Amino acid sequence: MIQIIYGKKGSGKTKRILDMANQMTETRGGDVVFIDDDNSYMFDLRHEVRFVNAGEYNMRNADMFYGFLSGMLAQNFDVKVILIDAFLKLTKSDVNEMGWFFERLNAVSTDRDIDFILSVSLDAENIPEFMKPYLI
Repeated sequence: MIQIIYGKKGSGKTKRILDMANQMTETRGGDVVFIDDDNSYMFDLRHEVRFVNAGEYNMRNADMFYGFLSGMLAQNFDVKVILIDAFLKLTKSDVNEMGWFFERLNAVSTDRDIDFILSVSLDAENIPEFMKPYLI
């Protein structure tokens, strides 16, 4: 399953995704991974959540970010939830050209029974059609 938390900057997306990450350690079996673009929220997460600062890996586009996710999943078959804060900042891509990314992410989610929860800094009128089924 893919879920997208959306809204303008300052609308509370990060607080919501942090709360969801902490809650997932109690409700979802398997490993919970939280990906962000810096270390600023590392200590807001329970110790059971695996924190990853993806900003350290100099990814330049969505292809690189997809490879990064694939490598994480290839290394750890116990991952059941991946929460990604600042998704558009990490992928450095035009959101309107990312339909392929969500198709692949949905396939991985279905094949491996992994939940993906993303925070996206967009308001409702700027969300592409391919993302709308995933909005929460």
